[in-house]
Amino acid sequence: MQSPLSLLELNQLIQQSLDANLAPSYWVIAEIGEFRDSPRGHAYLELVEKSNKNILAKIRANIWSYTYRGIASRFNTITGQNLKAGMKILAQVGVQFHEVYGLSVNIKDIDPNFTLGEKARKRQETIDLLNKEGLMDLNKQFLLSKVPQKVAVISSVNAAGYGDFINQVAHNRSQYKVHYKLYQATMQGDQAVDSLILAIKQVEADLIKEKFDLMVIIRGGGAQLDLDCFDDYELAKSIACTSLPVVTGIGHERDESIADMVAHTKMKTPTAVAEFILSGFRNFEDLLETHFKQIERHAAYQLQKEDRKISNLEHLLKSISQNQIQRSKDQTQVLRQRIISQAQHILKLKSSELLHMESAMKKSVSNILSNENFKLNRLDKDLQRLDPNTFLKRGYTRTEIMGTPINNVGIKSGDELTTYTLSEKIKSTVNSIEENEQ
Repeated sequence: MQSPLSLLELNQLIQQSLDANLAPSYWVIAEIGEFRDSPRGHAYLELVEKSNKNILAKIRANIWSYTYRGIASRFNTITGQNLKAGMKILAQVGVQFHEVYGLSVNIKDIDPNFTLGEKARKRQETIDLLNKEGLMDLNKQFLLSKVPQKVAVISSVNAAGYGDFINQVAHNRSQYKVHYKLYQATMQGDQAVDSLILAIKQVEADLIKEKFDLMVIIRGGGAQLDLDCFDDYELAKSIACTSLPVVTGIGHERDESIADMVAHTKMKTPTAVAEFILSGFRNFEDLLETHFKQIERHAAYQLQKEDRKISNLEHLLKSISQNQIQRSKDQTQVLRQRIISQAQHILKLKSSELLHMESAMKKSVSNILSNENFKLNRLDKDLQRLDPNTFLKRGYTRTEIMGTPINNVGIKSGDELTTYTLSEKIKSTVNSIEENEQ
């Protein structure tokens, strides 16, 4: 049996074996699984190798502060990003083994050009996958609303680009009214992809109620590192498959993100997105103005055409009216002569009838007057015969008792009688009454 070793002795043996058999450094391709800075300026990493998200190998790594400053500065200058978890790197490492801390590697250098190439490769793989799945042009099938009045805005309320967008929309010179609703999202960092996808889902959920015409994704400019989230496959797929046309204004001038590629329309900045929306209003207004001018010209032509028709009709009507008036005048003159002739003839007839009637009436009136005169004479004689004075003239008298003829009242002794003659009124008193035996 071999003599046992202490753990320290074993670890020292491992260290000696590694130092004797390994080269001072190796160039290794690996993915940064974890990354953290230390207060002293060192960087501590975990390097991994994966296959279909399964970890095949893993080792601790560190970059000492002096080396880290140079590596980090050069990496940022060339790639435009800082080292972070998830990056694939080509690193020069030295293998080291510590009796207490175990096996690790010391990173001496990192080739930023490899990371650039790896990033480009991953980006191209994402583009190829989107093309293969038919998603690259899927959102472009939508017809943009001519006047997008209701807009779902995915951005951060604190983003400068969002403020630029709102200012441009709200204070446009033509005073067009755009109704927008903000869907808050994280626009950079590790949480950006999930936050943006969630915001897209919220817009989809509100679509029936809000009836949006357009979805815009905007943020201000920033470092290339801040824009990496817009190359994510899942985000690109969400944009491609949304139910609305998507306009991006991510705010970077240098490169086109995959989100820009799958969107319906890409603009460089949030302000440009606002101008794009307002241009729809202007174009529609210009189109209306063009139609109005066409209608106006057509109406003027039609009015001119109808005016000529009316003028021709006016002349025709004047001619017809004048002819009709002349014919009517002639007919009226003939009728006038005829009426005058007929009237004169009728007047003669009526005059003859009146003379005949006058003669007949004179005879009739004369006969009536003669008859009536005879009747009046006879009545006059009757009246004279019945006149009380006629009887009084003959010597008769009229006697009354208190204004009543005596033949209408009972007479008794002592009654006072009033007797009228033709010229006298005699008062007497009844002394006796005797029966007249005639």
